[in-house]
Amino acid sequence: MDKKDLPVYMFTGLLESGKTSFIRDTLNDGEFEDGEKSVYILCEEGEAEIDPELLRKNLITVVKIEERELFTEDYLNQIEEKYRPDRILLEVNGMWKPNDLVDEFPENWMLVQCIALIDGSTFKTYMNNMGSFIMEQVKPADLVVFNKVDDNEDRGSYRRRVKALNRRAQILYEDEKGNLDDAYADTMPFPIDGPVIELPDDDFGLWYMDAMDHPEKYVGKKIKFHAMVYRGKGFPDDKLVPGRFAMTCCAADIQYVGYVCHAPNAKDFGQKAWVNVEADVKYEYCKDYKGKGIVLYSDKDLEAAEPGEQLVYFT
Repeated sequence: MDKKDLPVYMFTGLLESGKTSFIRDTLNDGEFEDGEKSVYILCEEGEAEIDPELLRKNLITVVKIEERELFTEDYLNQIEEKYRPDRILLEVNGMWKPNDLVDEFPENWMLVQCIALIDGSTFKTYMNNMGSFIMEQVKPADLVVFNKVDDNEDRGSYRRRVKALNRRAQILYEDEKGNLDDAYADTMPFPIDGPVIELPDDDFGLWYMDAMDHPEKYVGKKIKFHAMVYRGKGFPDDKLVPGRFAMTCCAADIQYVGYVCHAPNAKDFGQKAWVNVEADVKYEYCKDYKGKGIVLYSDKDLEAAEPGEQLVYFT
């Protein structure tokens, strides 16, 4: 007989990032008081704990898997057979790769939500020294929650770093008192109020991410910037992608970023040529994006330009 689908709620983040506290607060809010049974798979233990009475009240059984080699499809099947849960809560060890764990799920286990927790007070340090570990925790997340974030923290910078790793993730901030807030101050370091935006070289990465999140700020305006050319095989004569290489978290994770641009002389530029772009900004469906996004249109020839810095950042 086929097994029923089993929803999995996964919580990722480095040790002491606030995973257990977030789960405890979720339980206290009554999110799982629906009469269904849960298995809470705990892959690492930090300082925070959940009151056994709260677990009992929510019909939750705790199963510890503290060694990575034990996290296998066979063992997960044994857990399901033994406890017959209606759902799984999975708190991931911060040194394990969440996507690798998903590969071990039995066929009927369905990841329905992944929440990544990040300690805002240590985020910059970890990104500078353990960026690859942060990246692995953030990659599968639907929601990223920064906790311990003071009012003076650069929330816009945090947001851009996360969006560079995972564009679809929603981002929330939690202050020292545990209050959640999705607002953030993210003023661009270049003027955007006028009809023409002149983009400094160093700010290409900031503009790229901000335009992705808030296209309405740029649509209907003209933008000028200096960029490197990418032309894919099969591109029509009037199409190229002016952009830069961007470092998302570490030197091993560099990718080319840019928006599709239509210009009369696009075919005249080879790969990695440099151009000065002056184009109108539109927001429309583009098959390259598999959806809507920023598309640039220049009604005159692009100008060849001297090479510039190939690598940009999102901060």
